[in-house]
Amino acid sequence: MAIKVNDAFTVVPEGSVTTPKGFRAGGLHCGLKKTVRHDLGAIVCEVPAEAAGVYTLNQFQAAPLKVTQESIAQGGKLQAMLVNSGNANACTGKQGEDDARAMRAAGAKAFGVAEHLVGVTSTGVIGEPLPMPKVLGGIEKLPAAVSADGGDDFCQAILTTDLVKKEICVRVTVGGRTVHIAGAAKGSGMIHPNMATMLGFMTTDANIESAELQKLLNDVTDSTFNMITVDGDTSTNDMVVVMASGLAENERLTPEHADWAAFKAAFNHVGEYLAKAIARDGEGATKLIEVTVANAESREAARAIAKTVIGSSLVKSACFGADANWGRIIAAVGRAGYPVKTETVDIRLGDIVVLEQSRPVKFDEERAAEYLKGDFVLIHVDLHMGEASATAWGCDLTYDYVRINAAYRT
Repeated sequence: MAIKVNDAFTVVPEGSVTTPKGFRAGGLHCGLKKTVRHDLGAIVCEVPAEAAGVYTLNQFQAAPLKVTQESIAQGGKLQAMLVNSGNANACTGKQGEDDARAMRAAGAKAFGVAEHLVGVTSTGVIGEPLPMPKVLGGIEKLPAAVSADGGDDFCQAILTTDLVKKEICVRVTVGGRTVHIAGAAKGSGMIHPNMATMLGFMTTDANIESAELQKLLNDVTDSTFNMITVDGDTSTNDMVVVMASGLAENERLTPEHADWAAFKAAFNHVGEYLAKAIARDGEGATKLIEVTVANAESREAARAIAKTVIGSSLVKSACFGADANWGRIIAAVGRAGYPVKTETVDIRLGDIVVLEQSRPVKFDEERAAEYLKGDFVLIHVDLHMGEASATAWGCDLTYDYVRINAAYRT
């Protein structure tokens, strides 16, 4: 049964990236991971799908991202998206690029589509060559592993240090037609605004051209995936790709369409859900932290301040220790790089006011500590300077984060 979120769209509880018409997915183990877990997956569309992508801003961009950008640039379409986990194929030179293209060629052959309709991406350890015999052998077997019920297997194939799969599907009406938008993602560590060590895959059966899809993805990424942080590290392989089959057969969507706002709201919900799921599953994390900055002078200022607070190791550590240390929050506000009125800042932890007009407020320390022990913490900062606002998401910083990353390669 679909769950109504607002008047624009509903969430499909059992939905996956294969729920939109025309999509199949799956995964298998080809030997990249030491444990027998899926490490190779694919999303395949029965028709060439309109496509768009956003990519890491790290200057050391991994080879698969370059190949996927080449594919989309040739005609704005993709029909198959391949992904492996366990090896990032990053900082691997010309050999890495050759290997990424070999993956694309093998995927095209396996699924019977043109090479420029195949995208590839990888995630895992940086600097190690892909064991291509294992990868190519796995790709040959992928068609038998891909099905209309393969969304869960695909989710398992993209995980690295993630503890849980991350997927969602929503339903929205466009011109009287039912349209689905779905997404799956991986990400747990090396997460920071301007993309992170994350991969996101979105599918929809909406009829929308690649150019409009790209503009929409840019906009949604800016307010969702680019507003999360776990540890301040931006990786080499981060990417979000969306494919639109058009098989819902709605009137072509543009910003002028009467149902554009509803479609955009649904699309944004998928992005926000996945972004928050990545932040919640941060390596070693025990809680999701949301920082909202209100009444800033500009959107840019609100975004920068929210990201600075959520990225502060001291704020994250205080949340882990259930310490209502608002001094760490206001210190982060003051170093975000944008002017603030130092006499007008309010701070709340949930509904507990700890600072008002930049002055301490007497509050119940025990109640605040109990609130911070929960698995969700809201930090609200009101600047009283303008009308702009922004929200960022992250997690606490725990002992386990160090343990996990100290032994990542072993």
